[in-house]
Amino acid sequence: MRAALAATPMLCFLLAAPAAGEVRIAVRPDGQKVILNESREARSRRLADRLVAVPETDLERAIDLHALDRGLDPTLVRAVIQVESGYNPRALSRKGAMGLMQLMPSTAALLAVDDPWNPEENIRGGVTYLRSMLVRFGLRVVALAAYNAGPEAVERHGGIPPYAETEAYVAKVLRLVDGGWSGAPAVRAGRPVAIRRDAGNRIRIVTVGSRAE
Repeated sequence: MRAALAATPMLCFLLAAPAAGEVRIAVRPDGQKVILNESREARSRRLADRLVAVPETDLERAIDLHALDRGLDPTLVRAVIQVESGYNPRALSRKGAMGLMQLMPSTAALLAVDDPWNPEENIRGGVTYLRSMLVRFGLRVVALAAYNAGPEAVERHGGIPPYAETEAYVAKVLRLVDGGWSGAPAVRAGRPVAIRRDAGNRIRIVTVGSRAE
């Protein structure tokens, strides 16, 4: 009975802590585990400047598979996922963007993502869309801006739109990948792209007006 009473304060701490932040278990260099009550602000600062480890082997495999299949750096995809959703496959934005790579319903439908809450389908769709933005705009920073704000906004402003959210988004992703970027480049001249299915029912990105289109 005494042991149960002694455990009560710790139990109350664990139950109350989420209101103030996030309880996490850390391992010290000597191997001892400690419980930390970390505020949301502290967690954001801790994750802002470095890539976190991919939380599941299946996710790591899916990221590598789809990134390499579409000629993208897996590190870039990991950075996008970290900034978009913090690796939460159930993330839902106020605008309705879903899952790890925050696909809008219309984008998911375009990319034949039947279940945006399925991590592998979501990654496949998000990577395909990111690749289409890179093909369309040529520059990585502009492609990231288009991923966040939409390609129409990028074209309308001739480069990264002057939106605080988009500018912060691009900076966060590139800081995770390679230490950041300077300046807001204009759009590199290019032709519109479209997403099509080939004879084998595989999704392909083609330039509108080309022979492959």
